Amino acid sequence: MTLAEEIRAYQEDGYEVTHVVESVCGGCGGKKFRVQMTADQCMRRTCLACGKAEFIADSAEHWDEDDAEECECTCGGEEFAAALGSSCRPDGEVRWVSVGLECLGCGLAGVYEDWKIDYLPSRHLITQA
Repeated sequence: MTLAEEIRAYQEDGYEVTHVVESVCGGCGGKKFRVQMTADQCMRRTCLACGKAEFIADSAEHWDEDDAEECECTCGGEEFAAALGSSCRPDGEVRWVSVGLECLGCGLAGVYEDWKIDYLPSRHLITQA
């Protein structure tokens, strides 16, 4: 399955994923990243081409640098393509996000983290991949 298909199939708590957006570096347009995550369900990606670090979804609001760890594939790879899946309410507001990673070494793809969005407005999160 592709990364988008893996994210759509995940459906945490039965919420259908209504949008999947590929992560693209805001600095150079790159699509290859190192990714860090924290125990508090926060993720940050760093572009392999230019080194620009950007937060995924609302992670910047809760980021704890001391708690951050590098994501690693079961093959040992630490370089990924990334995408953000969003489950939206009928009014278009985001209720759940899922972050999928695809290992650039072995191609294994899956959801690494997901979390509930319990505030409004939240539509802006759809594009914060």
